[in-house]
Amino acid sequence: MASTLKNLSQHSDSNIQDIGSKRFGLLVSEWNDEITESLYSGALETLLRYGAKRENIFRKNVPGSFELPLGAQWMAKQEKIDAVICLGCVIQGETRHFEFICNAVAQGITQVGLKYDKPVIFGVLTPDTQQQALDRAGGKHGNKGDEAAITAIKMLGF
Repeated sequence: MASTLKNLSQHSDSNIQDIGSKRFGLLVSEWNDEITESLYSGALETLLRYGAKRENIFRKNVPGSFELPLGAQWMAKQEKIDAVICLGCVIQGETRHFEFICNAVAQGITQVGLKYDKPVIFGVLTPDTQQQALDRAGGKHGNKGDEAAITAIKMLGF
């Protein structure tokens, strides 16, 4: 569903389990950091609100969204990590670069989750404009970081 029709920060509390002992890897792209730092804040606050312990949340940065799959693989292969949340933002430009990056990131993150049999969450914005990104990183459409954290929590309760 389009985020213009559903706020990214609103969700159902069904299938929420105790996450006090769970360990989360938060992987944050440095590219478009004004956006990704807001996504990180949203994800962190949501994890803490639902009972994750700060000492069980591990943050790593990667240069850009293209590097998220490899960073996720490095995090996912660690037994101490129960779920990985990938946070990034790729804004449409004037060339087809956007398509190649978005497809590679989505496929890579999916492959990591399947390879390590643990939740590896796609918290990557793919807007057409900077304003659309801001609207989805804590603005009028909520925060994709919140949504990514809730997705990780719910998948751990599957």
